[in-house]
Amino acid sequence: MLALQYVRSMPAYALVRATGGHATVATSDLSMLHLGDVPEPALPGPAWMRVRPNLSGICGSDTSAITGHVSLYLDPLTSYPFVPGHEVVGELEDGTRVVVEPALGCLVRGIAPVCARCAEGRPGLCENVTEGAVEVGLQTGYCASTGGGWGEVLVAHESQLHAIPDGLPDGAAVLIEPLACCVHAALRGGARPDDVVVVQGAGTIGLLTVAAVRLFTPPKRLIAVAKYPFQREQAKLLGADMLVAPGEVFQRVRFATGARRLEGVDRPLLLGGADLTFECTGLSRGLNDAVRFTRAGGRVVAVGMPGEEKVDWGPIWQRELTVTGAYAYGTEKTGERTFELALSAARDLPLKQLTGPLFSLGDYRDAIAYALHAGRQNAVKVAFDLRDLRA
Repeated sequence: MLALQYVRSMPAYALVRATGGHATVATSDLSMLHLGDVPEPALPGPAWMRVRPNLSGICGSDTSAITGHVSLYLDPLTSYPFVPGHEVVGELEDGTRVVVEPALGCLVRGIAPVCARCAEGRPGLCENVTEGAVEVGLQTGYCASTGGGWGEVLVAHESQLHAIPDGLPDGAAVLIEPLACCVHAALRGGARPDDVVVVQGAGTIGLLTVAAVRLFTPPKRLIAVAKYPFQREQAKLLGADMLVAPGEVFQRVRFATGARRLEGVDRPLLLGGADLTFECTGLSRGLNDAVRFTRAGGRVVAVGMPGEEKVDWGPIWQRELTVTGAYAYGTEKTGERTFELALSAARDLPLKQLTGPLFSLGDYRDAIAYALHAGRQNAVKVAFDLRDLRA
């Protein structure tokens, strides 16, 4: 089958990282991503099915891996070579359209009894990701056994598959996986009705976090920090009350909360500030700003995937901040599955307009280059379109 495959190479990783990722799109000789004919993944067991992707998104975690900026913490939790692509809308052999829930927990791996985290309904935190019916991997798209959305066929356990309502087009359905991540983040953050909430960053994860917070935990005021005018427009449509450029965030949060602003050597800080911040950039600057404009005793939820970022722990310590990670999805404290909540919410959200442009696998260099600079090009979710491969 035709697929893009990520082939692990530490020399190539070092070269790509040293060039800031530019080698990735300039030449395949330095890239760890290769287009070619690869074996179709085998079905690991009777509860598994073949899925033919229609659309598959390019996620920030994908571009981080391709450009050499992914956290090396994830390396022993991944098996190589793998076909990327975990934001997938596709079809089963009988034509049923599905989205794939990528987490590869105990149930998927055929492990019984399940680990404590899977028993809690949190397969993204599974403690058996090196065991069972498939190779090492936290998710589909990072596992050598399953294939991924950047290839003609992947395999998925029946528990990973969610049927798509007829009225939801592929362009909207491809955002269900990141929306589920953001619904989980919103519920982990647990904004209260009197809270002032900041969502920092307005890529796919930031915008969908705005939508999830507005739908599931609506606060008194929801502030979106967005770099580009197009992102601010989308944040407004998805429920933000206030739109702020990154350079204005301290001043605007100050006015919104009645905080006092102090000038620091490297950046300002607020005495007072936001009750709850969702940090969706995963970058050092965003993380360091968030812990300085979130009030003492407040909460910061890390939603965007960080690498090895330099963060000043002084504000976290002195302000007694609660800093929480938000990864993947599962069964929430309400007893509802995150993917089902996301599918239900998608009917009322303008998701299709967030998807595009679409690229063929053969144009993967252009697709990756576009995804790396999506915001400045008035785009949110760049994706591969594999439907023509079945024509």
